[in-house]
Amino acid sequence: MGRRQCAMEGLVIDSSFWKGRRVFITGHTGFKGGWLLLWLRQLGAHITGYALEPTTTPAFFNEARVFDSLQQNIDGDIRDLKTLSSAMHAARPEIVIHMAAQALVQESYVDPVGTYSTNVMGVVNLYEAVRGVSSVKAVLNITSDKCYENKEWYWGYRETEPMGGCDPYSSSKGCSELISAAYRQSFFEKEGVGIATARSGNVIGGGDWSDDRIVPDAMRAFINKKPLLVRNPFATRPWQHVLEPLSGYIILCQALVQHFQEFSEGWNFGPNDKGARPVSDLANIMVKGWGDDASWVLDKESYPHEACFLKLDCSKANSRLKWQSIWSLERSLNETVKWYKAWSNKEDMYEFSLNQIKAYQNEIIVK
Repeated sequence: MGRRQCAMEGLVIDSSFWKGRRVFITGHTGFKGGWLLLWLRQLGAHITGYALEPTTTPAFFNEARVFDSLQQNIDGDIRDLKTLSSAMHAARPEIVIHMAAQALVQESYVDPVGTYSTNVMGVVNLYEAVRGVSSVKAVLNITSDKCYENKEWYWGYRETEPMGGCDPYSSSKGCSELISAAYRQSFFEKEGVGIATARSGNVIGGGDWSDDRIVPDAMRAFINKKPLLVRNPFATRPWQHVLEPLSGYIILCQALVQHFQEFSEGWNFGPNDKGARPVSDLANIMVKGWGDDASWVLDKESYPHEACFLKLDCSKANSRLKWQSIWSLERSLNETVKWYKAWSNKEDMYEFSLNQIKAYQNEIIVK
């Protein structure tokens, strides 16, 4: 019998679903992982985090005191199957969300072996660890919009498009998708465990200090009263605030636990068409939002290849999960600039971040 195409009518973020729910998050010390952890804890989840120390200084994990929201914080490498399995057994999670990754295209050119060992074998290790824990009901593997074979066309990629990638990072995420599909069909379907993957656009938001990303580069430059160097002003990406895809991940996890057969597949969580804009638009909006003589200039150095055009078709998530993008690019960038200004003014970033989550929640349905 084929998989039933189920549409969850009026699906919303359900705090009663998350209250007391045991969740295991890898990569929680990263930018997206930290925001997700704060949100799930606010919903009442009991969270075990498994990750290495933050790779940047400063880091959202530290500046927003994310560690205070953990039931247990485990310093571990996703490439270490023995330690990962032990942590998974001890936590006995119901939901596993895999976010640990080497997440930068430029870094993947510098260290392709490290990129593949983390993003490919790390996923294999995760599924092997899950196989030994009977409490797990659902696994969500966070990949990337770059997992697709990018033909640089002007319409969005659907979940059924071929995997690909012409750089080590992008191809590693395509591999991660294929591994998830193989483990789903080979092992987890018969055990009644939901396995899904999520592909989002280029996320922006407060607390990202990664290298070679347009928003962190801008904030560092503006704080230090220097012009932002822009590598490729005409490159178009599906930009979205970090809370946008995270809301989709939360809703998808609910659906996986409740109806695993209908939702165990790949999902796009990108912005609407208006969110796919060239880098120059972001630079201009951030310059205006920051003020204080902020500016940007063209970086004339040469860099390895990056795709010039990429966006997602999120019709499936819109229709079947009732998920949609809420914040415009202008709103997303303004909220981001507010976060960094608050940080530079030494405000309490835990409270500030929670207030941004609450502001976003006020615009969606949370029960």
